[in-house]
Amino acid sequence: MTILATEGLTKRFPRVTALDRLTVSAEPGVTGLVGANGAGKSTLIKLLLGLTPPTEGRATVLGLDPAAQALDIRRAVGYMPEHECLPPDVSATEFVVHMARMSGLPRAAARERAADTLRHVGLYEERYRPIGGYSTGMRQRVKLAQALVHDPKLVFLDEPTNGLDPQGRDEMLALIRRVGTEFGISVIVTSHLLGELERVCDHVIVIDGGRLLRSSSIGEFTQRTQSVTVEVEEGQDALAGRLAELGQQVTAHGRLLTVAVSSPATYDAVRDAVCDLDLRLVRLEQGRHRIEDVFREEVSSV
Repeated sequence: MTILATEGLTKRFPRVTALDRLTVSAEPGVTGLVGANGAGKSTLIKLLLGLTPPTEGRATVLGLDPAAQALDIRRAVGYMPEHECLPPDVSATEFVVHMARMSGLPRAAARERAADTLRHVGLYEERYRPIGGYSTGMRQRVKLAQALVHDPKLVFLDEPTNGLDPQGRDEMLALIRRVGTEFGISVIVTSHLLGELERVCDHVIVIDGGRLLRSSSIGEFTQRTQSVTVEVEEGQDALAGRLAELGQQVTAHGRLLTVAVSSPATYDAVRDAVCDLDLRLVRLEQGRHRIEDVFREEVSSV
């Protein structure tokens, strides 16, 4: 089943082309939509929700046409906007119940679903406090809760980690992964932080300047490289020096060393160097590409 698909989708504004003949599709699961600010991510979501018409091309969401069935799409999906949109003088419970009622749930069911959803996103104890007193992280959780409260088949999360500190980002990413696995709801999540998507997504769509650069599974993005990553508790400089003496190509990345694998003897060289220097080995693993590296390669080739 395809949760969304576009064919030649284009959106032009008077001074800029936000999307340029975009043809792409996404399967169920957690899909990352990545690109720099202004790449066209938010415009694509608005087109898919039927909030703005395309200049050219067509799209489907859950088999529905945004141009003719926008209301049906919005009943079946959830949307977490990037911008600040929460009323400060009501509680999270009041707001999420209201959004559930707007989605068609009866009052009793709306209150029950709101309580369950707020608990799932970690706001159960604070749910009766006015939103105006919430931290940025708590407000982001309220936005996530209102997107989930009507049990959608698909949710669009637009830059959900914006403004969060590292711990807040980790917690939000864990929630997103739970939505896609435990809750069984497909997720389209946008971000300009490539490393975040690598942690939670099954598939990544990369766009730049409104054009598709690449659409691949995480496994294809992060396929193995001809290198190994080595981490020791301490003494990485000494280890790097010893490996260089043995003719190995070594690159340091903080506490980590990347060693180019020229032959099976490379693994023996790493083992022998660690033992000779009496170091504690923390990690020895096959190197993999990162999304950041692939993205740079794709952009530089355009």
